[in-house]
Amino acid sequence: MRYSLFYRGIAKKHSMITFMSMGDLYMAEKSIKDKALELSQIMRDGKGEDVVVLDVAKLNSWTDFFIIVTVNSSAHWRGLQKVAMEYVKENDLQVHLTHRKMSDGDDWNLIDLGPIVIHLMTKEAREFYELEKLWYAAEKL
Repeated sequence: MRYSLFYRGIAKKHSMITFMSMGDLYMAEKSIKDKALELSQIMRDGKGEDVVVLDVAKLNSWTDFFIIVTVNSSAHWRGLQKVAMEYVKENDLQVHLTHRKMSDGDDWNLIDLGPIVIHLMTKEAREFYELEKLWYAAEKL
């Protein structure tokens, strides 16, 4: 196994140098794309249906990836939201709160993580809004 030096910082006037494997170093530097793909797999593992990841970075200035997921019920989207929030805490992402004037129901729920936006939609909402068609120029991952 290859090892390299990875500088960890200075503590009490002494520099601390730790040996880390290249795999550990890679894990410390996950790209947003890697995080989006991992989140999409978490959605699949949580029984989210028809999970699609769209790279929309070249098409707008406010986000890089959409993860679109079909959910079966409000309990289902709450469960997926819960596991997504656990991932967010562990992977240096933050939630940007969205505000609604009034509740529009449970057809479409959004988790805005800045560079990644997760759309949790019922089958009916997904067929009605057709986000994949709207963002047709986006690359599917």
